[in-house]
Amino acid sequence: QVQLVESGGGLVQAGGSLRLSCAASGRTFTRYVMGWFRQAPGKDREFVAAISRSGGDTVYADSVKGRFTISRDNVHNMVYLQMNGLKPEDTAVYYCAAGSLIVLVAEKYNYWGQGTQVTVSS
Repeated sequence: QVQLVESGGGLVQAGGSLRLSCAASGRTFTRYVMGWFRQAPGKDREFVAAISRSGGDTVYADSVKGRFTISRDNVHNMVYLQMNGLKPEDTAVYYCAAGSLIVLVAEKYNYWGQGTQVTVSS
């Protein structure tokens, strides 16, 4: 089992940057594929990015490709989401998740953090 805690959200102007962090507890961190999802008010939770156990493979949603970068530190049990060129439509609660496969479906991830709010003003 793993527990996840996100941080780093906040209010930023369009075009700005934020880096989200996700701290994972436990000694089984490297067993998990890690993902970031987001949910805007009134919308379904959507896939943002995922990274393989080793960090060698990454997948991004088309809407963030070229602007966001997912990475992980397996020594310190951390996952990051560097977000550049932020747009108002990126406004959402961002969630860190752990699962067994790199998939784009939220239901396939087993563990979730509590989320961190990102607000991008125009």
